[in-house]
Amino acid sequence: MHKKIKPLQQILSQFGLALIGIYVLLPIWGILRLAFDGTLKGRATEFRWFPKEFSLQPLLSVIDRPYQSVSFFTLFQNSLMVSISAAIVAVILGISLAYAFARFRFPGRQTGLFLILLTAVLPPVAFTTPLYLLLSLLKVRTTLLGLVIVYAAFAMPFCVWNLRAAFQSIPKELEEAAFLDGAGYFTTFLRITLPLATPSIAVAALIAFLMAYSEFTIGWLFVEKAETVTLAMSIYAILTSGSAQPWSQIGSLALLMSAPVVIIFLIFQRTLLERLMFGNAE
Repeated sequence: MHKKIKPLQQILSQFGLALIGIYVLLPIWGILRLAFDGTLKGRATEFRWFPKEFSLQPLLSVIDRPYQSVSFFTLFQNSLMVSISAAIVAVILGISLAYAFARFRFPGRQTGLFLILLTAVLPPVAFTTPLYLLLSLLKVRTTLLGLVIVYAAFAMPFCVWNLRAAFQSIPKELEEAAFLDGAGYFTTFLRITLPLATPSIAVAALIAFLMAYSEFTIGWLFVEKAETVTLAMSIYAILTSGSAQPWSQIGSLALLMSAPVVIIFLIFQRTLLERLMFGNAE
């Protein structure tokens, strides 16, 4: 039987949820208001609920040349290329490591898991020096490939721990039945285990994508040309450069950058919410 909620508790719960909703939605509304305000010539100096003069000009301006004569589509292409590649690398390596930790027993297993967990809780800046030296030796530090390696390294710990839990939730009996039918390790993994873990793999890939897509501070150590800058990095550069660029254009750039993330969430929202709320349990 469901426990009956008292009226006062219900009111307080709804009030708390309303406050959380306002806290989340207010910055989004602020970005929308900035993006379509044609009167801003610099930083916004007063709070408004609606644009003083609705205009699409800020949106059209950032599509043309938002950052140092680099087109929006170049920045957007860099962001997608780096983020998708980093997610693919992190997930592929994460799958192999996670399956090994979930299914096999070997010396140093617990130590390895602890070290991976430790890298997940350490701030990314702790890895900048070794990554800087490594990528410099490989002569890819200032390329998009260097950014892919950096962001994949940051996403790897999450992928390993998330996918390890997914593989552990799959009954071993299914794999043993495939072995009895003559299937090898690779065939069993490819045809039995991997399909069952697909929802968790999708969640891990999306989180890895978002980590790379939204990062804007560490990446500056690994770029030297404006042509290799991502959208998130360009927004950060505009805000910290002290330029007189209207904030309506910054809002428009942030709005355009958010569009792919919103679209992906709308497509996969059911799977994402189920996995985030209930974990890997079936």
